[in-house]
Amino acid sequence: MSDDRLAGALKATPFIDANAPAIRAFVDRHAGTGPDRYRAVRLYYAVRDAVPYDLRYFGIERDIFVASRCLEAKGSFCVPKAVTLAAVCRAAGIPARVGFADVRNHLASPRILDLMGTDVFRWHAYTLLHLEGRWVKATPAFDLAFCARFDVEPLDFDGSTDSIFQPFDAAGRQHMDYVLDRGDHDEMPFEAFREAMQQAYPRLITAMAAERAALAGKPQPKPVTGEQP
Repeated sequence: MSDDRLAGALKATPFIDANAPAIRAFVDRHAGTGPDRYRAVRLYYAVRDAVPYDLRYFGIERDIFVASRCLEAKGSFCVPKAVTLAAVCRAAGIPARVGFADVRNHLASPRILDLMGTDVFRWHAYTLLHLEGRWVKATPAFDLAFCARFDVEPLDFDGSTDSIFQPFDAAGRQHMDYVLDRGDHDEMPFEAFREAMQQAYPRLITAMAAERAALAGKPQPKPVTGEQP
Protein backbone atom coordinates (compact mmCIF):
# COMPACT_ATOMS: atom_id res chain seq x y z
CA MET A 1 0.00 0.00 0.00
CA SER A 2 1.55 3.29 -1.06
CA ASP A 3 1.68 6.40 1.07
CA ASP A 4 -0.38 8.33 -1.48
CA ARG A 5 -3.37 6.85 0.36
CA LEU A 6 -2.55 8.73 3.53
CA ALA A 7 -4.39 11.93 2.60
CA GLY A 8 -7.68 10.14 2.02
CA ALA A 9 -7.15 8.21 5.22
CA LEU A 10 -7.50 11.34 7.34
CA LYS A 11 -10.61 12.93 5.82
CA ALA A 12 -14.08 12.91 7.33
CA THR A 13 -16.62 11.26 5.01
CA PRO A 14 -20.37 10.61 5.13
CA PHE A 15 -19.83 7.19 6.75
CA ILE A 16 -16.47 7.71 8.45
CA ASP A 17 -17.79 10.93 9.99
CA ALA A 18 -14.71 11.86 11.98
CA ASN A 19 -15.96 15.41 12.56
CA ALA A 20 -19.20 14.35 14.26
CA PRO A 21 -19.53 15.58 17.86
CA ALA A 22 -20.11 12.04 19.17
CA ILE A 23 -16.91 10.85 17.49
CA ARG A 24 -14.82 13.70 18.85
CA ALA A 25 -16.26 13.25 22.32
CA PHE A 26 -15.40 9.54 22.19
CA VAL A 27 -11.82 10.39 21.24
CA ASP A 28 -11.56 12.92 24.07
CA ARG A 29 -12.70 10.26 26.55
CA HIS A 30 -10.59 7.37 25.36
CA ALA A 31 -7.55 8.31 23.24
CA GLY A 32 -5.40 9.78 25.99
CA THR A 33 -1.97 11.19 25.25
CA GLY A 34 1.31 9.92 23.92
CA PRO A 35 2.45 8.45 20.60
CA ASP A 36 -0.12 7.58 17.95
CA ARG A 37 0.40 3.86 18.52
CA TYR A 38 -0.60 4.11 22.18
CA ARG A 39 -3.60 6.26 21.37
CA ALA A 40 -4.70 3.90 18.58
CA VAL A 41 -4.50 0.93 20.93
CA ARG A 42 -6.70 2.69 23.50
CA LEU A 43 -9.22 3.60 20.82
CA TYR A 44 -9.24 0.03 19.51
CA TYR A 45 -10.20 -1.41 22.90
CA ALA A 46 -12.71 1.35 23.51
CA VAL A 47 -14.54 0.71 20.22
CA ARG A 48 -14.30 -3.06 20.58
CA ASP A 49 -16.06 -3.06 23.95
CA ALA A 50 -18.27 0.02 23.70
CA VAL A 51 -20.61 -1.47 21.08
CA PRO A 52 -21.69 -5.10 21.66
CA TYR A 53 -21.34 -7.48 18.75
CA ASP A 54 -24.86 -8.69 17.93
CA LEU A 55 -25.75 -10.16 14.55
CA ARG A 56 -29.39 -9.18 15.06
CA TYR A 57 -28.22 -5.70 14.04
CA PHE A 58 -26.92 -6.93 10.69
CA GLY A 59 -28.69 -5.06 7.90
CA ILE A 60 -28.26 -2.96 4.79
CA GLU A 61 -29.85 0.32 5.89
CA ARG A 62 -27.51 3.22 5.19
CA ASP A 63 -27.52 4.73 8.68
CA ILE A 64 -26.26 1.47 10.24
CA PHE A 65 -22.86 2.15 8.66
CA VAL A 66 -22.39 5.75 9.85
CA ALA A 67 -19.76 5.70 12.58
CA SER A 68 -21.45 8.17 14.93
CA ARG A 69 -24.70 6.18 14.67
CA CYS A 70 -22.85 2.97 15.47
CA LEU A 71 -21.60 4.46 18.73
CA GLU A 72 -25.23 5.04 19.73
CA ALA A 73 -26.44 1.57 18.73
CA LYS A 74 -27.40 -1.15 21.20
CA GLY A 75 -25.52 -3.65 19.06
CA SER A 76 -23.65 -3.91 15.78
CA PHE A 77 -21.47 -6.18 13.65
CA CYS A 78 -18.02 -6.14 12.13
CA VAL A 79 -18.53 -3.62 9.32
CA PRO A 80 -19.95 -0.64 11.27
CA LYS A 81 -17.49 -1.29 14.10
CA ALA A 82 -14.55 -1.21 11.66
CA VAL A 83 -15.92 2.02 10.18
CA THR A 84 -16.24 3.44 13.68
CA LEU A 85 -12.66 2.61 14.60
CA ALA A 86 -11.54 4.32 11.40
CA ALA A 87 -13.58 7.41 12.29
CA VAL A 88 -12.28 7.81 15.84
CA CYS A 89 -8.70 7.26 14.69
CA ARG A 90 -9.06 9.87 11.95
CA ALA A 91 -10.53 12.25 14.50
CA ALA A 92 -7.39 11.63 16.58
CA GLY A 93 -5.17 12.42 13.58
CA ILE A 94 -4.29 8.76 12.89
CA PRO A 95 -4.69 7.68 9.22
CA ALA A 96 -7.24 4.89 8.90
CA ARG A 97 -8.93 2.90 6.14
CA VAL A 98 -11.54 0.14 6.06
CA GLY A 99 -10.58 -3.27 4.68
CA PHE A 100 -12.67 -6.28 3.71
CA ALA A 101 -12.17 -10.02 3.40
CA ASP A 102 -14.29 -13.13 3.09
CA VAL A 103 -13.92 -15.44 6.10
CA ARG A 104 -15.09 -18.99 6.77
CA ASN A 105 -16.58 -19.24 10.26
CA HIS A 106 -16.39 -22.80 11.56
CA LEU A 107 -18.27 -21.95 14.78
CA ALA A 108 -21.32 -20.12 13.44
CA SER A 109 -24.62 -21.37 14.84
CA PRO A 110 -26.70 -23.82 12.78
CA ARG A 111 -29.49 -21.24 12.51
CA ILE A 112 -27.19 -18.58 11.07
CA LEU A 113 -25.62 -21.08 8.69
CA ASP A 114 -29.08 -22.08 7.50
CA LEU A 115 -30.12 -18.45 6.95
CA MET A 116 -26.89 -17.70 5.09
CA GLY A 117 -26.76 -20.91 3.12
CA THR A 118 -22.98 -21.05 3.63
CA ASP A 119 -20.28 -20.82 6.28
CA VAL A 120 -18.51 -18.03 4.38
CA PHE A 121 -19.12 -14.52 5.67
CA ARG A 122 -18.53 -12.22 2.72
CA TRP A 123 -17.20 -8.70 3.23
CA HIS A 124 -16.02 -9.15 6.82
CA ALA A 125 -14.47 -5.82 7.81
CA TYR A 126 -11.36 -4.72 9.66
CA THR A 127 -9.58 -1.37 10.06
CA LEU A 128 -6.19 -0.46 8.62
CA LEU A 129 -4.22 2.02 10.71
CA HIS A 130 -1.03 3.80 9.67
CA LEU A 131 1.26 3.61 12.69
CA GLU A 132 5.00 4.13 12.95
CA GLY A 133 5.39 4.28 9.18
CA ARG A 134 3.37 1.23 8.15
CA TRP A 135 -0.16 -0.11 7.92
CA VAL A 136 -1.45 -2.61 10.49
CA LYS A 137 -4.82 -4.37 10.70
CA ALA A 138 -7.16 -4.16 13.67
CA THR A 139 -10.43 -6.09 14.10
CA PRO A 140 -12.71 -4.55 16.76
CA ALA A 141 -15.71 -6.80 16.05
CA PHE A 142 -16.04 -9.10 19.08
CA ASP A 143 -16.38 -7.38 22.45
CA LEU A 144 -15.21 -9.00 25.69
CA ALA A 145 -18.70 -10.02 26.81
CA PHE A 146 -19.39 -11.73 23.48
CA CYS A 147 -16.07 -13.58 23.63
CA ALA A 148 -16.77 -14.81 27.17
CA ARG A 149 -20.26 -15.97 26.24
CA PHE A 150 -19.07 -18.03 23.26
CA ASP A 151 -15.64 -19.08 24.57
CA VAL A 152 -13.83 -17.12 21.88
CA GLU A 153 -10.39 -15.71 22.62
CA PRO A 154 -10.65 -11.88 22.52
CA LEU A 155 -8.48 -10.16 19.95
CA ASP A 156 -5.75 -7.99 21.40
CA PHE A 157 -4.04 -5.20 19.48
CA ASP A 158 -0.61 -3.75 20.19
CA GLY A 159 -0.45 -1.27 17.31
CA SER A 160 2.57 -3.05 15.80
CA THR A 161 1.25 -6.36 14.47
CA ASP A 162 -1.92 -7.29 12.61
CA SER A 163 -4.86 -8.22 14.82
CA ILE A 164 -7.15 -10.53 12.84
CA PHE A 165 -9.40 -13.45 13.75
CA GLN A 166 -7.60 -16.51 15.06
CA PRO A 167 -7.77 -19.83 13.19
CA PHE A 168 -8.65 -21.63 16.47
CA ASP A 169 -10.74 -20.70 19.51
CA ALA A 170 -9.80 -20.92 23.19
CA ALA A 171 -10.76 -24.62 23.26
CA GLY A 172 -8.66 -25.48 20.21
CA ARG A 173 -11.61 -25.75 17.84
CA GLN A 174 -11.22 -24.51 14.27
CA HIS A 175 -12.60 -20.96 14.16
CA MET A 176 -11.87 -18.60 11.26
CA ASP A 177 -10.19 -18.92 7.87
CA TYR A 178 -9.54 -15.93 5.62
CA VAL A 179 -10.43 -17.07 2.12
CA LEU A 180 -10.48 -13.87 0.01
CA ASP A 181 -8.95 -10.41 0.45
CA ARG A 182 -11.27 -7.72 -0.97
CA GLY A 183 -8.89 -4.79 -0.45
CA ASP A 184 -9.30 -1.56 1.47
CA HIS A 185 -11.03 1.79 1.02
CA ASP A 186 -10.90 5.34 2.35
CA GLU A 187 -14.72 5.32 2.60
CA MET A 188 -17.32 2.65 3.31
CA PRO A 189 -18.20 1.21 -0.15
CA PHE A 190 -21.86 1.08 0.80
CA GLU A 191 -23.49 0.42 -2.56
CA ALA A 192 -21.15 -2.44 -3.41
CA PHE A 193 -21.61 -3.93 0.05
CA ARG A 194 -25.38 -3.62 -0.04
CA GLU A 195 -25.63 -5.24 -3.47
CA ALA A 196 -23.35 -8.10 -2.38
CA MET A 197 -25.39 -8.74 0.77
CA GLN A 198 -28.71 -8.66 -1.11
CA GLN A 199 -27.40 -11.24 -3.53
CA ALA A 200 -25.69 -13.48 -0.99
CA TYR A 201 -27.82 -13.34 2.17
CA PRO A 202 -31.41 -12.23 1.51
CA ARG A 203 -32.85 -14.63 4.11
CA LEU A 204 -30.41 -13.47 6.77
CA ILE A 205 -31.21 -9.80 6.09
CA THR A 206 -34.94 -10.41 6.44
CA ALA A 207 -34.59 -12.56 9.54
CA MET A 208 -32.37 -10.08 11.37
CA ALA A 209 -34.65 -7.17 10.41
CA ALA A 210 -37.58 -9.12 11.86
CA GLU A 211 -35.68 -9.67 15.10
CA ARG A 212 -34.86 -5.98 15.38
CA ALA A 213 -38.49 -5.09 14.70
CA ALA A 214 -39.60 -7.51 17.40
CA LEU A 215 -37.15 -5.99 19.87
CA ALA A 216 -38.51 -2.53 19.10
CA GLY A 217 -42.16 -3.63 19.03
CA LYS A 218 -42.54 -2.65 15.37
CA PRO A 219 -44.39 -4.43 12.51
CA GLN A 220 -42.42 -7.18 10.78
CA PRO A 221 -40.53 -6.01 7.64
CA LYS A 222 -41.20 -7.36 4.18
CA PRO A 223 -38.76 -9.98 2.84
CA VAL A 224 -35.74 -8.82 0.87
CA THR A 225 -36.11 -9.24 -2.90
CA GLY A 226 -35.27 -12.80 -3.84
CA GLU A 227 -36.59 -14.41 -0.67
CA GLN A 228 -39.89 -16.23 -0.51
CA PRO A 229 -42.30 -14.94 2.19
